[in-house]
Amino acid sequence: MTEAAAREAVTRWLRLIQADAELSAYLIGVDLDRFTAHLARQLVAGGPVLEGWPGLPEAQRRRAGDYLAGVLAASSDQAVIDEAAAQFQAGLAGHCPGLLPEPVGTFVVAALARLVGGGGDRAARLALLAVLGRVHRRYRLRPEHGPLIGAALAPVAPRLCPPPVSTGWERRWRRAWALVERAAGRMGDGPAFWPAEVIGRDLAAEGVALLTVRPWRRLPFRPGQAVPLCLPRHPGRWRWYCPANAPRADGMVELHVRAVPAGTVSRSLVHEVRPGDLLHFGPPVDVGLSLPAGPSSVRAWPSTAEPGATARPGSSCPATGGSLT
Repeated sequence: MTEAAAREAVTRWLRLIQADAELSAYLIGVDLDRFTAHLARQLVAGGPVLEGWPGLPEAQRRRAGDYLAGVLAASSDQAVIDEAAAQFQAGLAGHCPGLLPEPVGTFVVAALARLVGGGGDRAARLALLAVLGRVHRRYRLRPEHGPLIGAALAPVAPRLCPPPVSTGWERRWRRAWALVERAAGRMGDGPAFWPAEVIGRDLAAEGVALLTVRPWRRLPFRPGQAVPLCLPRHPGRWRWYCPANAPRADGMVELHVRAVPAGTVSRSLVHEVRPGDLLHFGPPVDVGLSLPAGPSSVRAWPSTAEPGATARPGSSCPATGGSLT
């Protein structure tokens, strides 16, 4: 691990520690810049990282270690995805140069691989299909492109999906590509992604964050719609969220996010994301729009909200959105 990657991992880890009501007390009075540099050096050297944090009881040390293990696993996953995306683009360029722009390669390969591998629950598959359907339309993909994309994806998919994905690849790919083509017929035209910068972050309660986000281009969101959201650190995991407001005059929207205990995306949004970080929106989808997500269709805004979340007056979306994973 490089020193820059180690500092990034330690920074993300300390954000989780600061968000933990019990562990954050052990950071009081600590020079975080020096502490981050020390821990990063320990990480690069392969030494015992938490030995540099004196006074931490054993139970809290184990929990902090669990946080660190999760961050390191995510960092490793990101490196694998970046390498797989580069190989995918190289393979695709050999058959059809320029078919998909390189900047969208990471998102596309991660989303396609996840879809072929099952895509999680139906809500997650629906979010994937909303984005991939728009990618299909945006870059004017045709039926003959399906086998080319599948051939480029096949060598890298086993690194991104559960091992069974390599079994019956042709059948799995044909089924996934058929879903993408059907979704493309329902998604309409427009951008596939909206990069957005986090402008503000407030903790409304334990495990609930209010994020103020400014898309680089105005997000065409209307009340009653749901929006797929993805974090660059989890590029294959698109989750539904319902912004708390229509875009303001300056284009900003608010997200009210509750961390789900086993949720990768929601926990990152609540505990790790800070002002200046980027996230990506997919195309807004009407709540009643039906998209194919497997053997049968499901409707947008499935039950990805936290149980007990309350709805805003006049809205069919809960005020506090969450994700199952």
